[in-house]
Amino acid sequence: MTTSTTARVLALLEILQGGGTRTVPELAARLGVDERTVRRYVAHLLDLDIPVDAVRGRYGGYRLAPGYRMPPLMLTDEEALAVLLGLLSGQRGGPAAVSGASAAAGESAAAKVRRVLPVALRRRLEALLETADFTDRPRPATPPQAAVLLELAEAVRERRPVAFAYTDRKGNDSARTVLPYGLVAHSGRWYLTGPGRDGGEMRIFRLDRITSVRTLSGSFDIPDGFDPAATVLDHLARTPWTHDVSVRIRDSIEHLRDRLPAGVAALSEAGPADGPGWVHVRIRAERLDWLPPVLAALDRPFVIERPAELRDLVRALARRLTTYADADADRQPYDGG
Repeated sequence: MTTSTTARVLALLEILQGGGTRTVPELAARLGVDERTVRRYVAHLLDLDIPVDAVRGRYGGYRLAPGYRMPPLMLTDEEALAVLLGLLSGQRGGPAAVSGASAAAGESAAAKVRRVLPVALRRRLEALLETADFTDRPRPATPPQAAVLLELAEAVRERRPVAFAYTDRKGNDSARTVLPYGLVAHSGRWYLTGPGRDGGEMRIFRLDRITSVRTLSGSFDIPDGFDPAATVLDHLARTPWTHDVSVRIRDSIEHLRDRLPAGVAALSEAGPADGPGWVHVRIRAERLDWLPPVLAALDRPFVIERPAELRDLVRALARRLTTYADADADRQPYDGG
C-alpha cells in the first residue's frame, strides 16, 4: 500500500474503533473516497487479521467484532514522526512541557512508542533524533502542573468559573476567582486569560504560578469575537519592564506586526498631529542594545520619543555602520575598537 492508502486504512480503523456500525456511504464520505474503495480498505484490515464484521440490511455496514482489543499503536511514518517530535519538544521546554509530564516521563513515553514500531521505521526515526540539532535551546521556565492544565482546559470548554491560588511576579500569594475564557501557549509558557467572576478587567495568569484549582458552579458566556491569543500578546506587550520604549514609525501596522516580536511590541495608530501613515510603537525591554539593529532593519523613518539612551545607541550603530561601509577592502577590517 502507498503511504496515503495506509493513512486512510488506519483512519478507517480509527472510525470503527469508535463503536457501532458504520454504513458504507458514511465511511466513504468521512474518508473522501468512493464506496468501492471503502470495501477495498476493509479487505486490507482483514488481511491484517483485524476482525471487521459486515452487517447486512438497510442499516448495515461495517463494525469491529465485539470484544476485539486493538494493539497499543498503529502509526504511519508521518504519525510516528509527529508523536516523537512532539515528545522531544516537550522535553526541550516547549508548550508541551508540563510538570507531571517531566523529561523522564517524556523519555519513557518515547521509548514505549519506539518499542511498538516496525524495525525499519524505528531505525529511521532514531537516526533523525540522533543526528538532528536545534537552534532553539531548552527554556529554563518552570512548566505548569499537568493537573492544573487539564482542570483549566475542562473549565474553559464547559465555561465554568474556577478558583485557584496564585503567586504573582513579586512573590505575593493570593486567592483568585476567574471566568476562564481561554488557554494560550506562548514562547514556552502557558497562560490563562479571563476576567474575575464579577466581570471587570481582563487578566492573564501564568499557569506555572497557579496551584489548587477548583471548578465552581455556574456558567458564563464568552463575548463574540474574543481572541485569547491576541489578548495575551497585548497584555504581555504592556507589562512594565526595565525600559519603556516609545517610538513612532512611518509604516503600516500590518507590516510592523510581521517584523516586531509578538508579545513585546504594542502597536497603535499615531495621533492626528503626527500626520497620516505613522504608527505608535510601545516596547517593553530589559535591555536596549537589540533595538537599534531592529529599527535599522525596518528601513522606515522613525522618531524616538523615549528613552534618550536609545537615541545614543542608534547613533553609535550608525557610526559603526558608516565605518564599516567606508573601510578600504585592502586594509585590516575595523574590529570595533
